[in-house]
Amino acid sequence: MSKNREIEAKTLLSESVYQNICKAFPVKSDFNQENYYFDTKDWELRRNKVALRIRIYDDRAEQTMKVPDKNPLQANFHEVIEINDKLSKKNAINLVTNAQNGARITVGSNIDKYLEDNFPGIEGKLRLFAWSKTNRILLNGPENCELTLDTTVYPDGYKDFELEIENTNPELINKILLQLERDFSFKQNNENTNKNKISRALKHRKQSI
Repeated sequence: MSKNREIEAKTLLSESVYQNICKAFPVKSDFNQENYYFDTKDWELRRNKVALRIRIYDDRAEQTMKVPDKNPLQANFHEVIEINDKLSKKNAINLVTNAQNGARITVGSNIDKYLEDNFPGIEGKLRLFAWSKTNRILLNGPENCELTLDTTVYPDGYKDFELEIENTNPELINKILLQLERDFSFKQNNENTNKNKISRALKHRKQSI
């Protein structure tokens, strides 16, 4: 289990800007992931600004819960506490398959403990409500700051492109973001900033799950 503070700038990009950034910096890693999102029928997690997902990679899987940071370090960027539990790929696939067939999932280990402490009785109520597939590219950006570039496809066929700059230093995030905005001719605004993947997946469901 890992638990860490996540501070990041999240910006939706046009495809052309996305591709130009991809070409401009060395690639550290390039991989695919499937994202599956869970909540209760009455959105108990979402109403409390908590997010629960299972993410499946080619060779592994993980379960992640993002919860509000009670003592944020800054106010300019997206900031949450992220709890991660490793899953075997087989176990993750079984959980998702059961959920897709209408079964309610039961989570385990440290995330289960958090739910028991903060949302008693919720485990048996969790259901799959949205999913997406992402190609993720990690780049070695300016000043060795890692850039994450995501191409995400949703069940209705919609595709979007996103830049994430995650770092423990908010000042560095701001510096790198301003440099990229200047060099690649884009700008953060209300329409493209901090649009989380869960909301986008929910918007672009092909049908109710």
